[in-house]
Amino acid sequence: MTEVLAEDDARVAERVADALRAGGVVVLPTDTVYGVAALPADAAAVERLFSLKGRRHDVPIAVLCADAEQALALAEPAAAERARAAAARWWPGPLTLVLPRRAGLHLHLGQPDHTVGLRVPDHPLVQAVARLVGPVATTSANRHGQPVAVTAEEAVAALGDGVDLAVVGPRLEGRSSTVVDATPTPWRVLRDGPVPGAEVVALERP
Repeated sequence: MTEVLAEDDARVAERVADALRAGGVVVLPTDTVYGVAALPADAAAVERLFSLKGRRHDVPIAVLCADAEQALALAEPAAAERARAAAARWWPGPLTLVLPRRAGLHLHLGQPDHTVGLRVPDHPLVQAVARLVGPVATTSANRHGQPVAVTAEEAVAALGDGVDLAVVGPRLEGRSSTVVDATPTPWRVLRDGPVPGAEVVALERP
């Protein structure tokens, strides 16, 4: 049975961190939609994310981070430098940047395994959790291809008993982040969202 915890609980970040460290899968609010999270170095926990969502492994899972420095440390250094202007302008916020992954990281996020989707959400709980446990593999808390969850109740109903802990916060807007592929030149918009993808791409161009 899924444990339920209120977002305003005094120890919510620590409780989420403990569940993640124990190999758990957690539903939590972000600044866009409800997400379902696991530690990216925990292969078994991330596999549960793919299974719960019914998601193919060639649709990789992004990571949410506490701040830009934590996020860009996961990217190949030269690519991270090119992304700093976009990070400074739109993080924290609803922009996911796909960057070449720094060598030597043991992250289980799906394929391809040489890139990583990075985001710093504008949400204090997610940032606090990422400060405690490091970057968190997170995807929208819904079955793949189905409408996103805007409440914790919707998320748990969609994903079932495979969720260990669910954090209940307010109803969310329900618009997923903009996704920009920053691996090619020029950058490409993979999904438009609250941040205009064209503006992100234009900022990268010399």
